[in-house]
Amino acid sequence: MRLKSPSIFYFLFAFFILNIQNLSAQEDSASNKKQRTDLMAMLEEEAAASQKEIITATFKTTRIANGHSIENLGKGVLDFRINHRFGRINAGFKEFFGLDDAVTRIGFDYGVTDWLMIGIGRSSFMKEYDGFLKARLLKQKSNGGSPVSVSYVGAVSLQTQEVTIPPGTEYYFSNRLAYINQVLVASKINQWLSLQLMPTHLHYNLVDFNTEKNDVIAIGLGGRVKLSNRIALTGEYYSVTDAMKRSGAKNSLSLCIEIETEWHVF
Repeated sequence: MRLKSPSIFYFLFAFFILNIQNLSAQEDSASNKKQRTDLMAMLEEEAAASQKEIITATFKTTRIANGHSIENLGKGVLDFRINHRFGRINAGFKEFFGLDDAVTRIGFDYGVTDWLMIGIGRSSFMKEYDGFLKARLLKQKSNGGSPVSVSYVGAVSLQTQEVTIPPGTEYYFSNRLAYINQVLVASKINQWLSLQLMPTHLHYNLVDFNTEKNDVIAIGLGGRVKLSNRIALTGEYYSVTDAMKRSGAKNSLSLCIEIETEWHVF
């Protein structure tokens, strides 16, 4: 039997086209929904990241006084430093109130990366050369992030001053070396107060007396109190137990007035 009209074919063709359009519309809707979901996830991630901001400017420079602060130089930044440590003020006019006994260190610090800093220097004390590295291990973050920043400092020093030794004995090159390992744990408590803890290990290859120890453990505490936008009070204190002190050594206390200008911190 032959069909006299093609209407049945038109009907099937129209039904097929409508189903394809409906399927395409469903796919577009699913794709748009997925895109919206992905966009919302990205926005939520950015919001969460912005809430946990990295805390900066815990201290204004890479040093507190004599010791290191938690701060690093930026990548590619070279810092030329001249440090002075003066003698006793009560030495009077004869020693020009300590200025004649000044110890000077000249050095270069360099930011290898944003987390790694290295440096070398030469001090007039014992004609000493030194080198160090400082690596940032953890950054303080706000809103549920880490409450502290952590860095490691490792250093070695070489004393080149001439020494007098008894006849028939040898003075090895290794005798001139000393090493430092230090962990810096710092926190910017608020906009005007920063604190830092500094457990420190020193090793001397050679000591002056048999009663002295080659290894010394010190605990340091540093801080910064912001007095105004450009002026702050900083200080540090290192404590060593009497049993571990070298002959004639004392605990170190430093207090400083820090003045910030456009290009320098004094």
